[in-house]
Amino acid sequence: MIALIPLLTLIAALGSGLMAGLFFAFSSFIMIALAKLPPEQGIAAMNSINVTILNATFGLAFFGTALLCLGLGIASILRWGEPGSAWLLTGSLLYLAGVIVVTMAFNVPLNDALAAVSGTSPEGAALWTRYLAEWLPWNHLRTFTNIGALIAFILAYGRQVAAT
Repeated sequence: MIALIPLLTLIAALGSGLMAGLFFAFSSFIMIALAKLPPEQGIAAMNSINVTILNATFGLAFFGTALLCLGLGIASILRWGEPGSAWLLTGSLLYLAGVIVVTMAFNVPLNDALAAVSGTSPEGAALWTRYLAEWLPWNHLRTFTNIGALIAFILAYGRQVAAT
């Protein structure tokens, strides 16, 4: 298992990088484009995205990286004196707290509320305005914590490889 830690660290960096790119796209242009649409069209588009994204590829990248971070976080504590352990724990915590917890506590409930409203109703239009104002800052946080996790995993990997 010890020999696998650098490889798993590299895979965690890849997973964090993939997720950072996804969240960056939402922060930098997808949500901006959707906000320019009439509420009923924006709601329909976002609901379609939220349904479509729930697939095996996304699940593997999102939850697979989370499971990897959980294991690497535990390994970093058990091997605390080893090179890169602090960076490994940092990357794992950034991903788990800044991506998984934020997604489940903030973004998913907003997505669920959006799915439950009619885009053509006054309530739908009001929710869409609130959704854009609340969802995007949480997505920015997910973007930055993913980038932080990616950097931490790269630094951990570099120290692991240098020690061998």
